[in-house]
Amino acid sequence: MLGIFYSDSLYLDALTTIASSFACKTLESGQGVEYVFGIVGIPVIELAMAMQKEGIKYIGMRNEQAASYAASAIGYMTGKPMIVIGGSSEREQDKMGAFQEYPQVECSRLYSKFSCQPSSIARIPFYVEKAYRNSIYGRPGPVYIDIPGNMVMAQVPEKTVRYVPQCPPPPRMCAAGVDVKRAIDLLSTAKRAAYGQCEAELKTLVEGALQDADVVLLLGARLNWILHFGAPPRFRPDVKIIQIDICPEEIGNNVPPAVGLVGDLKSVLGQFNEELSRRSPKFVFSSSSDWWKTLNEKLEKNRISVQNNSEDKTVPLNYYAAFDEVNKIIPRDAIVISEGANTMDISRTCIPNSLPRHRLDAGTFGTMGVGVGFAIAAAVYCRDYAPNKRVICIQGDSAFGFSGFEVETVCRYRLPIVFIIINNNGISKSFGEEVFNSLEETDRLLSHPPTVLSPNARYEKVLEAFGGNGYFVNTPEEIQKALKESMANKKQASMVNIMISTMADRRQQAFSWLDSVQPSKM
Repeated sequence: MLGIFYSDSLYLDALTTIASSFACKTLESGQGVEYVFGIVGIPVIELAMAMQKEGIKYIGMRNEQAASYAASAIGYMTGKPMIVIGGSSEREQDKMGAFQEYPQVECSRLYSKFSCQPSSIARIPFYVEKAYRNSIYGRPGPVYIDIPGNMVMAQVPEKTVRYVPQCPPPPRMCAAGVDVKRAIDLLSTAKRAAYGQCEAELKTLVEGALQDADVVLLLGARLNWILHFGAPPRFRPDVKIIQIDICPEEIGNNVPPAVGLVGDLKSVLGQFNEELSRRSPKFVFSSSSDWWKTLNEKLEKNRISVQNNSEDKTVPLNYYAAFDEVNKIIPRDAIVISEGANTMDISRTCIPNSLPRHRLDAGTFGTMGVGVGFAIAAAVYCRDYAPNKRVICIQGDSAFGFSGFEVETVCRYRLPIVFIIINNNGISKSFGEEVFNSLEETDRLLSHPPTVLSPNARYEKVLEAFGGNGYFVNTPEEIQKALKESMANKKQASMVNIMISTMADRRQQAFSWLDSVQPSKM
């Protein structure tokens, strides 16, 4: 039978079968998985060892949450899927109250593209390939494979195990040619065009801004809360949307598009550039138009506002002044992870990215706890694919607390991540050590605001405990000295704990990130 072969010798257990199904020794078997992040316990220890035996690199984490974040991040960077493997109680004890008995497959269906429990050891390769394929075809998403306890240590004749070929890359779908022409026509007549979400293929197209744009080219980005649902006042009431998405169900969500194109972004942008190259005269925006003049005026106003905050070096520093010192030292091609509320939001504008897939942060869900896991994944990736590239993890003091103990993982694997903690003694705003100590005789459960954390906490000492280098800094000069030493050290992790003002805040925004949208405006 084409694509399936049988082996003649001995017996295989489930763990070996799982590991060989994920690894890639030949194109005829295995899915080419390179990394596994996890936490072991009996019998998962044996599974991790089986994967290492097959050449899959195992990163042992301290917390399942951080392990999941790391796996998702390295999947984003490599274009590989996130596959979650979980164990469940023995089938023979189903509905009897077995150890940790729970309907895991059913529950995971709400949060994954595909979930399954293999029907037998012999068919594990089939389920692994199907999970892998479901994860990367169409809109990418996580998948779940459940292994029941009675299957883990069982064995079957090796000749009965049916291996399947490696899953090919997903097909690149193109949009309908007529829709591509309609989209280019609309862009060509736009006076105020803007785009959302892009990488290298877009660089031959236009740049712009969202507010007051009469045409918006939306590339994979969703008109969700991040883009204010495409509604006024963030967008013009009569804005025309050109929407490209790999998922047909996403087209027209919240705002009906003027042109909707279903396809792979790289393929569709290639179609756009081909259509543009055939047109004469060439499609260009006039840099002298009123639209560009308005944009440049706004850019200059924003630049001056940020610069004024950045140049205020009063100690304790504000966010912008601290990031100004950081930005002077970190490399242009560094992979930057940012986490926290103000820390993440402000760093997005103050620590610019010049290269695609070089910033990792909380994204659509705004999830806290992603920072250290993302940084570990980025550092592992750089170790194998870009050894001279640095990984910078910028976190608020509250954000660091979610997965901070993963710095032990960082030090154990000798990952030279540079951590930067923006420490304002709390969540959003707090108060200093003097006020904190003045409440010594009070009931802290009643007197301490919910946003308050321990003042001047020495988070860098946590890293030092596991062999990393820590710095506690307050001034611009101390920040620069600490960062220069951290960047020079390519063998150990470093942490620069920057104390800033407890009342520091972001500058006034024209549109709040959680502005409500009235149904009548949509």
